[in-house]
Amino acid sequence: MGSQRDRALDAAIDLLGSEGLRALTHRRIDQKAQLPPGSTSNYFRTRDSLLTGVADAILERELTGAGPAFAPTTAKEFLDGLVSLIDRTTRDQRTLTTARLVLFMEASHHPALRDALWRGRTAIAAALEPALRGLGASDPHTAAGAIMACSEGLILHRIARHDDSDVRPVLDLVVTAALA
Repeated sequence: MGSQRDRALDAAIDLLGSEGLRALTHRRIDQKAQLPPGSTSNYFRTRDSLLTGVADAILERELTGAGPAFAPTTAKEFLDGLVSLIDRTTRDQRTLTTARLVLFMEASHHPALRDALWRGRTAIAAALEPALRGLGASDPHTAAGAIMACSEGLILHRIARHDDSDVRPVLDLVVTAALA
C-alpha cells in the first residue's frame, strides 16, 4: 500500500475519471482512499494545489508506462508503439485518461493547472523528438507536435465517443508525413 498522499492521488484520479470534476472534493477523496478526514487537505491545501497535484500524478503514471513508443529503431516500430500507447490509454487506463481530459477543460480557468498540463505535454513531445530524429525526421520538433496533436484528438474521440475504431491508418499517415 502506498503513502497516504499516493492513496489520495489515486482516489482523486479515480473520482475525476469516473464521476467528473464535481466529485473531486477533499472529503470525497478521503472517503474513497479510506483516509482519516482532513488527510487530503494536509497534502493539498487548496483546490488549485489538488488539481495541479493530480495533473502531475497523471503525467508521472503516463510517462512510466510509455516505454516502447519512445525507443523505436524503425518507422513501423514507432507506429506500433503509438498505436499500443493509444490503445492502452483509452482501454486499460481509461479512467486515468478521462481524468486527464477533465483537467484539460478545467485548465482553461486555472493558470497553474494549465501550466502543469503544458509541462506534461512538453515532456512527452520532448521524449518523441530524439526518436523522430533517429528515424530521419527533418524537423523533429514540428513532427512531434503534429503526432501529439493527432494522438490527442484520437484519444479524445475514443474516450468521449466510446469509439474503438482502428487508429493505425490515421497515425500511419501522420508518421509517414513526419518522416518524409
